[in-house]
Amino acid sequence: MRAVEPPAPDQADPARVGLLSVHTSPLAQPGTGDGGGLNVHLDALARGLVARGVQVEVFTRHDADTAAGTLEASGGYRVHALDAGPPDARKDDLVNHLCAFAFALARHPAAQGLDVLHAHYWMAGWVGRRLARRGGPALVQSFHTLAATKNAALAPGDRPEPPLRLTAERRVARDADLVLCPTPAEAAELAGRYGLPERALRVVGPGVDHQAFHPGPPGVAAQRCGRRGGPAGAAALGPHDGPTLLFAGRLQPLKGPDVAVRTLAALAAADPDGPGARARLVIIGGASGSGQGTTDPARLRALAAELGVADRVQIVGPRPQHALADCYRAADVVLVPSRSESFGLVALEAQACGTPVVAAQVGGLRHAVGPGAGTLVADPRPEAFAEALRGLLADPRRWEEASRAALAHAAGFTWERTVEGSLAGYRDAVAARAHRHAPAAAPRSAPGAGRAAVVSPAATSPAG
Repeated sequence: MRAVEPPAPDQADPARVGLLSVHTSPLAQPGTGDGGGLNVHLDALARGLVARGVQVEVFTRHDADTAAGTLEASGGYRVHALDAGPPDARKDDLVNHLCAFAFALARHPAAQGLDVLHAHYWMAGWVGRRLARRGGPALVQSFHTLAATKNAALAPGDRPEPPLRLTAERRVARDADLVLCPTPAEAAELAGRYGLPERALRVVGPGVDHQAFHPGPPGVAAQRCGRRGGPAGAAALGPHDGPTLLFAGRLQPLKGPDVAVRTLAALAAADPDGPGARARLVIIGGASGSGQGTTDPARLRALAAELGVADRVQIVGPRPQHALADCYRAADVVLVPSRSESFGLVALEAQACGTPVVAAQVGGLRHAVGPGAGTLVADPRPEAFAEALRGLLADPRRWEEASRAALAHAAGFTWERTVEGSLAGYRDAVAARAHRHAPAAAPRSAPGAGRAAVVSPAATSPAG
């Protein structure tokens, strides 16, 4: 149990913060490869900290998409891509190069004199823990996804997370000065699974960029969705005489793009004379993950053909934020059938655009989807998702109510709040680390003894 003294009311924000993400860069395109909500979160957090006067250094790995060296990001922070293993190494193989990454980070000039090191994902936590145990800066950890949770809800064709990751997460959680959690549910899970005290946890939810994600004319948005920010010659969504369903995310079993295709077919079967029979599904994202062979674009198109809905399934590549917002606005409902989800940023961004959400009742989606802003589906079968969609598509009044509820819910999430909560966490972490490494109090001198203070060497050594 950690004894943490509350920070002084006038305690200053840290001057220099390092954000650590081994496997993906904040400059990577979300929705493909290893890029997703974590990338969006990193970029928004870094920009927000810079706006508060904090110097931000981001450390990631040099890979096929990220050139080695230092890059000045447009948000005012620096990205340092370190050499650690071959650039084309797969995410699953990066564990073999974490020692090299930790060594490169420890020697990097920009890593010297940091007040806080905020690690994102378990591999970054493993590296950060090594530095913290050797007298480095205060360590703050964000997991973004937990191996035990993911393994409990594996999709067909997906591989379970290895025991090494489970062990690493446990050790990182226990040794971090503070763990930031996106939802109270994850905080409760960490407390129960690893025995973390309440003071070692802080709930700081992600935000949404309301300048990019906001309501707008769906017809105009549909014309821009396929083109804007996409590859040359990409077709716009164009006119359609039925509702549009949207799936956005990495095309991996965990996210359930195959469930989205099966849901479209189930909707048509359950509603042969209604709007469901004319619905189309737009899938935005790129192949990703260990089981991507079962959910890559070619397999999804083959599945759509097998189910007789190939003419109503459109798969387009990942889109930057401004173009993704157009796609949300062009959709009637955003479908999020994930098997597990730490939060579900797609659901939040869609609601900020006024688009109702039908999502799986799992993990952080219970928190991300607001009351009345759509439907949370407890049954993972496509028929259950189809039934939830029917309720929204067949009742315009209910859809309007859901749209208003979605906007109201999303309004409560901003990146400014995320930054404020993170800074409060950083202050707590710095205070906790100072308390843990403070010299032991000198024993009271016996009568006639000298006044020299006696400090145990163990009291000043890094935590074990």
